[in-house]
Amino acid sequence: MNLQDAVKLYKPRNPEGHKGSFGKALLIAGSTGMMGAAVLCTKACLRSGVGLCHLSGPMEGMLVAQISLPEAIYRVGLDKLSAFDAVGCGCGIGKSPDAIGRVDFLLNNSLRSVVLDADALNIIVERWWLSRIPFGAILTPHSVEFERLYGSKASSREEQIKQAVEFADKRHCIVVLKGAGTAVINEKGDVDINTTGNSGMATAGSGDVLTGIITGLIAQGYERYDAARLGVFLHGLAGDIAAEEKCQESILASDIIEAIPKAFKKIIYGK
Repeated sequence: MNLQDAVKLYKPRNPEGHKGSFGKALLIAGSTGMMGAAVLCTKACLRSGVGLCHLSGPMEGMLVAQISLPEAIYRVGLDKLSAFDAVGCGCGIGKSPDAIGRVDFLLNNSLRSVVLDADALNIIVERWWLSRIPFGAILTPHSVEFERLYGSKASSREEQIKQAVEFADKRHCIVVLKGAGTAVINEKGDVDINTTGNSGMATAGSGDVLTGIITGLIAQGYERYDAARLGVFLHGLAGDIAAEEKCQESILASDIIEAIPKAFKKIIYGK
């Protein structure tokens, strides 16, 4: 994936659209002590252009969310997932009984447009729920999380990508294998290697930002594989812009979010 590919994937916004025209996303994120992950994920989803974004988290996280995310709608319970165009789950949820219950509910009621990250993936592995991964779901593991999903450790990045191709085919899902040159693999075995990003993005919360971006793009109507590829490219490009403005050593996940508008402009204008 390069800039020219991203330009082709980008969908211009309808100038006559309203907030209902640009999708409705739900993020299941956050837990006691980890509401920062929920905030980062939700802000990134909103910056991706989604029309409406709901955040579902614990009761004790409501004040944090309402202060940090005035544009989002906070909800404690989970119901009517069919009301949403895309659902992202896992950022900062932990592995408490409540978190397990939320993931269980999602797996029982989810549609095709689901993004699974972080502790959602860990819960799925630990509860032996691999067979319950929704058809067409997008999984966003880093290398260690993928080892748990696949069940064995690869000797090289190339071997792990081959494992991800096998996994995507077997589980009928899309795998976003994060790392230097993030690989996006679909059910057909297509592999897209991203060209943006830098080592400064290896920082806490960066993965939460990516989950929010991809979920937001799917909610807006992007095809799942296109959303994953464009989301990864946009995320990395924002990270590159943040590195130029600050430096790789000082990048925070929130800096990546703040650079998303400039990254979009590069894609929109093709330069």
